[in-house]
Amino acid sequence: MQKHFLLLALLLLVLPVLSFAQNKKNMDAAKEVETLERQRFAAQVKKDYALLDKYFSEDLVYTHGSGKQDNKATYIQSIRDGKSVYDKIDVEALNVRVYNDGLTAVVNGTIVITSPPSPSGQPNLARMKYVVVQVKDPKKGWQVVLWQAQKQADVKS
Repeated sequence: MQKHFLLLALLLLVLPVLSFAQNKKNMDAAKEVETLERQRFAAQVKKDYALLDKYFSEDLVYTHGSGKQDNKATYIQSIRDGKSVYDKIDVEALNVRVYNDGLTAVVNGTIVITSPPSPSGQPNLARMKYVVVQVKDPKKGWQVVLWQAQKQADVKS
């Protein structure tokens, strides 16, 4: 009986420490992913192809708000070809949830994309809600594997 009590007491002392370590690991991963999301948006604006190549997984599936789908190569090429042009991307909201022992992150948020003005000179703004799934590769770090965007009501300039 005394052995069981001692074992139970020890377990009750260790569990909070293990739980704290797991929560800290997830919190650190969430902060890292949030930073990378913001860097990714900046890389899209700056046309930093090396950074985009690093952040996007080889098997990326990106479904645009229009329903068009791209993979890593076609999306990066669309930026090179001027089909996807970003003057600015503002983050309105960003939420990161971490799973799988700090190795998987689900991100959802709202961004406002400013693209070059229309031929009439009107501002070209798009408010998007999006979801991203990132996985942490042991060699490559965090990578976007899935990205889904949905255009919201028009943004007033």
